Amino acid sequence: MAAHDQGLSRDDGPVTQSPDTSPEIEALLVQGCRALSPAQKWHQVCEQIAADDAHALAGLRLRHPQASQQELRLRLAALKYERELMFAAFAWGEAGDG
Repeated sequence: MAAHDQGLSRDDGPVTQSPDTSPEIEALLVQGCRALSPAQKWHQVCEQIAADDAHALAGLRLRHPQASQQELRLRLAALKYERELMFAAFAWGEAGDG
């Protein structure tokens, strides 16, 4: 159930995933996604992850302008993974490092 359709009954007509998207446009989006091969879908996922990482790194650079590339990579990983994993894998994340 889409977040914006809380309280609607099935008789209220088609509901899209976003309140600002028409049912016709959403149908085109769904059709386009279904037409993609698994490799194309995987490529899109990888591209989105890379874009998200780049965005997060930009924020980390703003907050830690003196950080080395290695520290920025560790801080990015610390945003994604638990402190225990960061310490086990990199001995990093204790005493406020993460």
